[in-house]
Amino acid sequence: MVPFSHLWPWIGLGLTLILLFGLIWGDLRGDRSVPRARDVVWLTWAATAAYMLHQFEEHGIDAQGVHYAFRGALCATFGFAELAECRIPESFITAVNIPVVWIAGPVCALLGRRWPAIAFGYFGVLAINAIVHIAPAITGGGYNPGLLTSVLLFLPLSLWAMWVALRRPGLGVPAIAAMLLGGVIVHAVLFLSLRAYLDGKLGTYTLLAVQIINPAFLILVSGIVMARRSLRPAGRSP
Repeated sequence: MVPFSHLWPWIGLGLTLILLFGLIWGDLRGDRSVPRARDVVWLTWAATAAYMLHQFEEHGIDAQGVHYAFRGALCATFGFAELAECRIPESFITAVNIPVVWIAGPVCALLGRRWPAIAFGYFGVLAINAIVHIAPAITGGGYNPGLLTSVLLFLPLSLWAMWVALRRPGLGVPAIAAMLLGGVIVHAVLFLSLRAYLDGKLGTYTLLAVQIINPAFLILVSGIVMARRSLRPAGRSP
């Protein structure tokens, strides 16, 4: 039987197809007074679909045809030359990815219908994750699992969302700064908690709990902080 740690990326691929159907033929907008491509809520749903495709490249089949490739790259980053010696549990990979995409993405999009800054805050994870993949490739590391979708999906989506935010009342430069800070914090907590686990300072269950709480707390709080710049929630057009 295929373990769930190897099965969930394929489930995510199916969820991506459902989301794409909704994005193209459904109505996932938060503000019907603007085109879909300029609606922060619609863009957040698109970001969630993009992230699920990114997860498949990382943990399903990467661009070089390798299955479940990201764990090997992560193990190498933390100094494990041989995958068989790597002490990073597969449950860690699952605990990181499902909450940050399958849960936080839809929650941010749904709350963004009333508070657009919360939806926009989700792009911090995409923007910083794109940097995490692209920077090593530029500095000579070559291809890494997730690089292709980072370049083709994460980078243009994040830049476009920032452009939209600059032109939307209540967002602007402060929202972009908060969004990027939220993305940095999420990734810092992820890597620092894993380092603490490998150093014997955290147990397995604590490590997994941190990953589950991390996006739900930090991404939403960063959006809520920006949303409070406005004294009243943004309304929706009928």
